[in-house]
Amino acid sequence: MPHHTSLIAMLCIGFVMACALGMLAQRLKLSPLVGYLLAGVLVGPFTPGFVADQTLAPQLAEVGVILLMFGVGLHFSLRDLLDVKNVAIPGALGQIAFVTTLGTGFGLLLGWDTMAAVVFGLALSVASTVVVMRALEERRLLDTRRGRIAIGWLVVEDLAMVLALVLLPAIAGALGAGEKVGATGIIGALAWTLLKVAAFVVFMLVVGRRVIPRVLESVAGMGSRELFTLCVLAIALGVAYGAAALFDVSFALGAFFAGMLLNESELSHKAAADSLPMRDAFAVLFFVSVGMLFNPEILVEHPLLVLATVAIIVFGNAFVAWCIVRMMKLPQLTALTIAASLSQIGEFSFILVGLGLTQKLIPQEAHDLVLAGALLSIIANPLLFTWLDRWQQKQQPGTAATQVLADNSEVPEDIGGHAIVIGYGRVGKELSRLLQDRGVPMVMVETDSDRVEQARKNGLITVRGNAASEKALKATRPDTAQLAILAIPQALEAGEIIAKLKKMNPEISVLARAHSEAEVKHLLGHGADAAVLAERELAYSLADMVMATPPYRPPRVEAAPAAT
Repeated sequence: MPHHTSLIAMLCIGFVMACALGMLAQRLKLSPLVGYLLAGVLVGPFTPGFVADQTLAPQLAEVGVILLMFGVGLHFSLRDLLDVKNVAIPGALGQIAFVTTLGTGFGLLLGWDTMAAVVFGLALSVASTVVVMRALEERRLLDTRRGRIAIGWLVVEDLAMVLALVLLPAIAGALGAGEKVGATGIIGALAWTLLKVAAFVVFMLVVGRRVIPRVLESVAGMGSRELFTLCVLAIALGVAYGAAALFDVSFALGAFFAGMLLNESELSHKAAADSLPMRDAFAVLFFVSVGMLFNPEILVEHPLLVLATVAIIVFGNAFVAWCIVRMMKLPQLTALTIAASLSQIGEFSFILVGLGLTQKLIPQEAHDLVLAGALLSIIANPLLFTWLDRWQQKQQPGTAATQVLADNSEVPEDIGGHAIVIGYGRVGKELSRLLQDRGVPMVMVETDSDRVEQARKNGLITVRGNAASEKALKATRPDTAQLAILAIPQALEAGEIIAKLKKMNPEISVLARAHSEAEVKHLLGHGADAAVLAERELAYSLADMVMATPPYRPPRVEAAPAAT
């Protein structure tokens, strides 16, 4: 090539490989994270073929970390944590302590120094929120007691890892380049770091809490979606950079706090939705960058070490979580669900070992073992949930599905002739109100927990889950429904849902919304009986209003007098 295009090459090939392998992983019923990591392995220096720029990868990964942490803060719910605090807080802290101890012991047996072993053990103790949320959503467990405990447990783990990410650079700085320092030096460095963190937190709570929501509301008032999205990203990246430049704390903590403060705004849902494509794109690049650092030779050279790491991740986390939950006298099913949820590791582990490697706290071997363990544990996790589903079916034959329904929503067993409304956003909310006023029986489907709660407060039977999931869709009883209305704006997802609805009940009438002629064609092609093009209907309504105003109202035609 005539120009230096390493950045373009990495972005293009990274996205293409991640897309292809992510789709393959999805087809195999695995988490797409597996595909993204494998894409990184293929474009990394340890495999033949194209090798991405090793200096650009960490910088792109850092942007991915900022946006990942921004997303964590944006969806952070103190209410979710407080609802299950008596189980989640002691449980998560106990599980982290136990597994970290196991991992530390394993690291010391391998001859690593104490700090490397502790970082390694800590990385094995934190589950992937992405993997857990997907597993719970597929089984419609997010609104069950055990689902809420799992989410609260993850929140505590995330907070613990945020603290670890803040303290690790301070510890690395105190230790220096292999220098021996005493406990006083490390404690002093930690105290200074915590002081800077406290100053940042106070600044964000006093200044940021007032300024950030107002800026966002001001930009939203301008009516430009482009500016609003840009403002959200500017807040995420700007606060992260400011935290590092002004307070000398990590990008991750700054982004996390930016997300938390935006979460308090009434525009948080719009901020989350508009920033999602960019967050997803850089999250993919983060996982690809992590995969680039993985040397697959460790699977051949040290298979026993890999298996031992996987055993700590899968069995260590599952065992201690099960024991803690049972000690709290909670049901066996709850204990097994928490155990299965936590028996894998993911994004926080990658961030932690990546930081450890950068700060020269852990050897390359520890990094590779964590990545290998993560890959294998994520692959194994669906198998554990499948086993759990079968176990539940044996324990409660014929009642497993209805129990999930009873936990999640109050869909009556004898409901029939009802309308299924998918999506409780702006359109779905107004539509459901109109149908409710007219006495039409309805079942709502919504993924967002706040909207689900709002719909239920308004007296609507609401199933929480993604309607693209067959289990969530079946819970709405489409076999006895008369009508389904898709109020979501995503035409591709809507097309998939329509096809599933028609398969479950060929006689059901399906209406959907669209924003272009191409979307109308797509929805009708997937079986919709009608698709409303929002812009066209708006134009018709405005035209009717124009023609109703005096200057444009058609003249009244007087009837001719009857002949006498």
